[in-house]
Amino acid sequence: MKYGPIATVVALSLNMGCASLPVGATDLTQRQDVRGFIDEMSARHQFKNEDLTAWFQATRLREDIIKVISRPAESKPWYDYRPIFLQRSRIKGGATFWKENAATLARAEEVSGVPAHIIVAILGVETRYGGHTGGYRVMDALSTLAFDYPPRSKFFRSELEQYLLLAREEGIHPLEIKGSYAGAMGQAQFISSSYRHYAVDFDGDGKRDLWDNNADAIGSIANYLQVHGWEPGAPIAAPAATHGVDTSGLVAKGLKPALKVAEIKKSGIEFDAALADEAPATLIELEQKNGPEYWVGLQNFYVITRYNHSALYAMAVYQLAEEIRTLRAAQLAHGD
Repeated sequence: MKYGPIATVVALSLNMGCASLPVGATDLTQRQDVRGFIDEMSARHQFKNEDLTAWFQATRLREDIIKVISRPAESKPWYDYRPIFLQRSRIKGGATFWKENAATLARAEEVSGVPAHIIVAILGVETRYGGHTGGYRVMDALSTLAFDYPPRSKFFRSELEQYLLLAREEGIHPLEIKGSYAGAMGQAQFISSSYRHYAVDFDGDGKRDLWDNNADAIGSIANYLQVHGWEPGAPIAAPAATHGVDTSGLVAKGLKPALKVAEIKKSGIEFDAALADEAPATLIELEQKNGPEYWVGLQNFYVITRYNHSALYAMAVYQLAEEIRTLRAAQLAHGD
C-alpha cells in the first residue's frame, strides 16, 4: 500500500544525527543506527548477526526514493488524479481480470462480503491487475526510508523489521524481492506488516503468494477490507449537492464518518441516494477545475481509505469499480 501526502520540506533539511555516511553509502554497517538495528534484530528475533550484516552490506540507500515519496500522486488535485486511474484500458483490464477469475472472486465475496468489483478495482489501481508490482528492491526502499527519511523513520523502521520477519517466515531471500518505493509488495501492494497480518493462502496450496497467485491476492484484499470493518451490502458513497452551504466545518471532520446522514441533510446538503438517516457519514470535497465537487462517504468508503489513507484514492477505487461493474454486466448480457 502507498502513503498519502507527507510534509517533507522540513524533513529533508533534517539529517539523522546518528548517520555517519550519506545516502548511497556502500556499506551501511558502518552506520551506528544500522548497527543498532542489527543488534536489535539479533536480540529480539534471533537473527544471525552475520546474516544481517551481509544483507545490509549489500543494501543501497536511494536518493530517488526520497524524491518520489516527497511527491505522492495523492498530493495532486482530483481533476489530475482521477484520469490516472479512470482510463478505458484500466476499465477493460478490470473486466477481463474479473472474467478470468470469476469463480475466485465470487468465493471471496461470499466469504468476506466485499464485492468482486471493489476487489478488482483495488488491484487495478494498485498494480494494473498485477502488471506493475514495482521495481525497487524492498530492502533498499525500506532501509532508505527507515534510516534517511526522518518524517516516517519510526514507521519504516518497524516495517523493515516486519519485512525481515516476513522474509524468514515465507522463505524469501530479503535481497531478491522488489516492490514500490515505499516497500509495498505484490499484486495487492501490501506493506510488510499487512502482509504478515492479512495475507491469506486463498487457494490452499500452503503458501501466501501475492506476486504470482491471483487467488491469494484476491483473498487477501477481501480479508483486509473485511477485517477493517467492511459492511456487506451497504453503500459506499453518494454525490452531494451543497447549494451554497458553507461546507468547511463538515469537510474538516476528516475521513472517518463522524456525522450522521441526518446531520448532513440538516445542514442543507442534498443527495439523491437513499441513505439511512442514522448511518455514519462524512462529507468529501474533491477539487475540480471549476470548483469543488462533494460526496457523502459512508463506512465502506472509510474502509477503502484504510488501504490508502486518502479520499482521492478511495474515490478512484469506487469510481473505477463502478465502471468495471458496468462493463462486465454489458459483456455478460452479450454472452461474454
